[in-house]
Amino acid sequence: MNPEILDWTEGTEGIALQQCGDCRHAWYFRRDFCPACGSRTLIRKQASGLGTVHAVTLVARAPSEALRPYAPYAIALVDADEGFRLMAHVVPEARIGDRVRATFHAFGPATVPLFVLEG
Repeated sequence: MNPEILDWTEGTEGIALQQCGDCRHAWYFRRDFCPACGSRTLIRKQASGLGTVHAVTLVARAPSEALRPYAPYAIALVDADEGFRLMAHVVPEARIGDRVRATFHAFGPATVPLFVLEG
């Protein structure tokens, strides 16, 4: 684990990505090998938190009783500027094609990424 890399899954406000040292493919969820070429030469990097909304939906029925007070809430697929796609919370006014940037907010017992409109 690199202490300079911030990652919300480790309790800090940031998004980390992995990139293949051989083919340069970038992805979001940590893996032990490159999903594009199988290489084990991996580089962990800090994502900028900037991207474009690829898809957006409204969650009307929360997946658990603990999250029911938060419904309805918007979820989006965001194409990060670094070349990977991730699913995250987004402000309800976001639309496909909008430029967004990551902030972080409390959601149930965790702090999760919330993409807001850029600019």
